Amino acid sequence: MFLKIGDQAPNFSALDQDGLNKSLSDYAGKYLLLYFYPRDNTPGCTKEACNFRDSFPKFNTDKFMVVGVSTDSVDSHKRFAEKNSLPFSLLADTDHEIVESYGVWQSKKFMGKEFLGTNRTSFLINPLGKIHKIYEKVNPITHVTEVQKDMDLITE
Repeated sequence: MFLKIGDQAPNFSALDQDGLNKSLSDYAGKYLLLYFYPRDNTPGCTKEACNFRDSFPKFNTDKFMVVGVSTDSVDSHKRFAEKNSLPFSLLADTDHEIVESYGVWQSKKFMGKEFLGTNRTSFLINPLGKIHKIYEKVNPITHVTEVQKDMDLITE
C-alpha cells in the first residue's frame, strides 16, 4: 500500500452500473467511503455490499457516501446491483486504472495459484479529498460496523 493517511486521494473517473460517469469531485464536501472488492456475485463481496445496503440510510446523508469499485463491467455491476437492490454506485474499473492508482491491484494466492487481483481495501476520503482512514484486509461481514464506528466519531 503506497497511499497513506493525509495523502490527496487519487482522482478517478468511471462509469457506474447505470452508465453514469462518476469522479472524485462528485463527492467533494462529503466523506466518501470508496470500497474496493474483488468480484460481483461472490459470497464475500455480496455479503459486504448487502451490509452496506442495509446500513445505507446511515451513509447516504449530507456528510457521507459509499461507492464500490471492482474490475467487473458495467453490465455485471448492473445485474449485481439489481439482484441485491444496491442503492449506491458501483464503478466499473475494467482498465484497472483506479485499482492501480489506489494500490489495491496486487498479487494474490488462491488454492495454490498466484494471480493479480483486487485486495479488499477501503478508503475513507474526507470532504477535502484527502485520505482520512485506510481499511486494509477488510472482513466483508464486519466492515460496515467498523466504518459506522468511525462515522460516529467524525460526527461527534
